[in-house]
Amino acid sequence: MSAAARASFKVGMIQMRSGLDPAANLAAALGLIDQAKTAGADYVLTPEMTNILAIKREHLFANIVVEEQDSTLATLREVARQLAIYIHIGSLAIKTSPEKAVNRSFLIDRKGEVAARYDKIHMFDVDLADGESYRESNTYRPGELAIVADLPWGRLGLTVCYDLRFPALYRALAEAGASFLAIPSAFTRQTGEAHWHVLQRARAIENGCFVFAAAQGGKHENGRETFGHSLVVDPWGRILAEGSAEPGVVMAQIDPSEVAVARQRIPSMHHGRRFELIEPLAEPVYLHVVREPT
Repeated sequence: MSAAARASFKVGMIQMRSGLDPAANLAAALGLIDQAKTAGADYVLTPEMTNILAIKREHLFANIVVEEQDSTLATLREVARQLAIYIHIGSLAIKTSPEKAVNRSFLIDRKGEVAARYDKIHMFDVDLADGESYRESNTYRPGELAIVADLPWGRLGLTVCYDLRFPALYRALAEAGASFLAIPSAFTRQTGEAHWHVLQRARAIENGCFVFAAAQGGKHENGRETFGHSLVVDPWGRILAEGSAEPGVVMAQIDPSEVAVARQRIPSMHHGRRFELIEPLAEPVYLHVVREPT
């Protein structure tokens, strides 16, 4: 690993409360990114659905465009160049056809170039106990490729929100050399209260990686409520920084050498084994245990 890759750097998690107007959401993101840069951020991550958080399909498709026409992407590319920082757009809703969109993450380098794109693989199709229902697959086309990209400080694995619940994806990213896992999200308040912290810490611990999780938070214009609590977690599972439910910036200093330390202490990355699953027998097998008299 080069000296540049070992050097520490500062990250800024941009916590937002995106509404129905992409221009207003962009303005909010710009203000928070400027705060992060002023605080010394080298890498900033915005949450899932940075450009719009809309439930109704008609409103979503009336306000999103193809990638080449997206003003949020174009503006943040220019900002990354001007500020000479990495801007990782957690995701944008990008139109791919009249009927389908993708939930696409963009890593933008210091020159304003798109260094990596990732389309969210796992679709959030669920009915919650409080009556909320989500069917992402009705609107979004799932991605098919896991993506890693090189930062000056190490390799980054790109994921989005619901991907968090599928640990095989994160092990594949770690095995591909990722030291950092980006998990920009718009977790519901209900599921966030139950699982947000434990899942983020689990992904960090089991892979010996830093986790960067910028989140949407609070009551949104469309009536949806998200959990917030943007997190930075170290490879030992310790929370280095955490937000509230309000928009803001969550900062943390990152020492990439801690990845190697954590993986040496618990070398599970080297102990994983492939195995075969035996199908159950047609008839159950009963084991009779004979106990010796005491």
